[in-house]
Amino acid sequence: MSGPESPREEPPDTRRGALIGLLVILALIVGGLILTHVLRRESQLQDCVMSGRTNCAPIDTSAGR
Repeated sequence: MSGPESPREEPPDTRRGALIGLLVILALIVGGLILTHVLRRESQLQDCVMSGRTNCAPIDTSAGR
C-alpha cells in the first residue's frame, strides 16, 4: 500500500490561446477590409472603362519634384 496520492499540479491558467485566436480574427478582419477597398477601387475603374471613357485612371501628382 502506498501513501496518499498527491494531487496533480495543473499548469496555470494562461490565455495565450485566446490571445492568439483574437489576433488571428483581427488579422482576418483587417485583411478583409483591405481586400474590400481594393476590389471596390478596381470595380469603379472597370465600370469607368466599360462606359467608354478614356480618362479613368487617377493621375498621381505626388511623384513630382
